[in-house]
Amino acid sequence: MNEQQRFTEQGGFITRYDYDDETVLVADIGLSTEASIDVVDDTAIVVIGDEQYEFDVPAGDAQAFIKNGIVTIEVER
Repeated sequence: MNEQQRFTEQGGFITRYDYDDETVLVADIGLSTEASIDVVDDTAIVVIGDEQYEFDVPAGDAQAFIKNGIVTIEVER
């Protein structure tokens, strides 16, 4: 496993975990009842209230979800 952490343009941290068969991206967006996430091609789009954030995800079959203010994107390679 290789862990990388980078700072996004919007000021938040995304932690990346690389495994043999998948990559997992995790970001803490805080508790918000009005948050959604979608992955389109190689871009994750997170909408929190009236604000939208985008960041790149690796190519592959991606599943994204938000639970308790934590965004998780799992990408199978």
